[in-house]
Amino acid sequence: MSQRLLGALGQIGIGLAIAGGVAQSALYNVDAGQRAVIFDRFAGVKPDVIGEGTHFIIPWVQKPIIFDIRSTPRTVSTVTGSKDLQTVSITLRILHRPDPVKLPTIYNTIGQDYAERVLPSITNEILKAVVVSF
Repeated sequence: MSQRLLGALGQIGIGLAIAGGVAQSALYNVDAGQRAVIFDRFAGVKPDVIGEGTHFIIPWVQKPIIFDIRSTPRTVSTVTGSKDLQTVSITLRILHRPDPVKLPTIYNTIGQDYAERVLPSITNEILKAVVVSF
């Protein structure tokens, strides 16, 4: 009798552990200052942007991609020439953040590391165009 009871309790415990694991993998948090985009293995990137809070996903089918939408500083150093052909060394500090509405497009076209891909070329081009006029 006691072995039957222990066997039943063991089966219930294993069932609860499996159910808890599935429930844990179906929940994710989006913290303050962040937004999420959902990647679905069958449908691709969903067009919706998910706000702060705890949300549900379909485990093993959907994956949340978390973006930081707070202003982030980035420092770019460059050496360029001025109008009178002198060499100028400049360090520029940029505050950037993504537009939350455009996060699905940003993820589809550029990826999650958009700042490392886009900012260096844009900042060098604009910085040199401004410095050459002085």
